[in-house]
Amino acid sequence: MTTQRKFGLIVVGDEILSGHRQDAHLRKMIELLNARGLRLSWARFVGDDFDALVEEYKRSFASGDIVFSSGGIGSTPDDKTREAAAAALGVPMHLHPEAEALIKQRTLAMADKGVFDHDMGSPENQRRLAMGIFPEGAQIVPNPYNQIPGFFIRDHTFMPGFPEMAWPMMEWTLDTRYKDLQNTAIEEAKSVIVYYLPESRLTPALEFIENEWPGIRTFSLPTVARNGNPPYTEFGVKGTDKSSLKDAFDYLRGAILRVGGHFSPRPEETK
Repeated sequence: MTTQRKFGLIVVGDEILSGHRQDAHLRKMIELLNARGLRLSWARFVGDDFDALVEEYKRSFASGDIVFSSGGIGSTPDDKTREAAAAALGVPMHLHPEAEALIKQRTLAMADKGVFDHDMGSPENQRRLAMGIFPEGAQIVPNPYNQIPGFFIRDHTFMPGFPEMAWPMMEWTLDTRYKDLQNTAIEEAKSVIVYYLPESRLTPALEFIENEWPGIRTFSLPTVARNGNPPYTEFGVKGTDKSSLKDAFDYLRGAILRVGGHFSPRPEETK
């Protein structure tokens, strides 16, 4: 990979934290990044609280990470994301001319169908135009679903909460702004299931692997007893260099045997 820059996801909304709605973006963000040889470094969930959002965006802007933020850019009182982003950056907000044109175009098209009012000065249409008020310096992010754009500023992409809108905007941003970061060497993983072997007994071997093969990362995923199966641990290695991955995995298997472990089939494969 040509860079070590990190990707992050911020999901905004009281409805997510209360359980009224389920998040749909974390899994999709991981999927889109992985398909491009990238990976998600962190994800955070924040309610519709202005002060909490400002602090969250201050941290993420200062991090230098590439961040996708979903939710809170509508025109109702609980939509505070646009204002919070501007406050975090210490910049004013303005009606973006491209956003204004797109929102007017969408509004008048819907008015021709008898859904909206043709008068752009009406209170409802003014609220629609407010969705194009972005922090100073922002650029629009196209929304193929209904043409009402999101915005991009300082490596942050701000999108609506609707998956039908957010997911295409994620893809567009990755393939338009960060194409040079994408890596065709997709990360692979190799692992084994081991019963009755504490993680601590294999930790020195895992540390040795990461020192011996710098491009390889190890992982250890313990479980608890469930469905009649005893607890087990999945030990593995992952990386993009197939040769190093094979060597590291061979070492891992040998290390497990040397400390008294035994390989086992996954629980779902056990008859």
